[in-house]
Amino acid sequence: MLGTLVAVGLAAVAREWVPLGALVTLLVGVLGLVLAVLRYRRWRFELQADALYLERGVLTRVRTVVPFVRVQHVDTQRSPVERLLGLSSVVVYTAGSRSADVTVPGLTPDRADELQARLRELAVETDPGDAV
Repeated sequence: MLGTLVAVGLAAVAREWVPLGALVTLLVGVLGLVLAVLRYRRWRFELQADALYLERGVLTRVRTVVPFVRVQHVDTQRSPVERLLGLSSVVVYTAGSRSADVTVPGLTPDRADELQARLRELAVETDPGDAV
């Protein structure tokens, strides 16, 4: 008798909570997808004569300037998800900042290699007297 009551009670809870859980999961997934698309569309970088300029952010816009004289070294990396999607990231390590690296994500491997080589060239060409 007690076992039957427990089973009926669990079935009632499952009927109410499982659809709610599925709905919440779906909403979180859709929100995550929308946020990922917005982040992708708001990401910009540009190499100019003196620095690497980055602009990103959906709600809060962040602009970062990395003078070439501050560049210590440049890496390319590919996480498992990036490898799955055929993408790469370039990581620029800088001197004298609180967070000493800047990442440029979502590049093709060839584009990441080109950017890494170009940043390396520009960092070497920069005169240390140009430092801010």
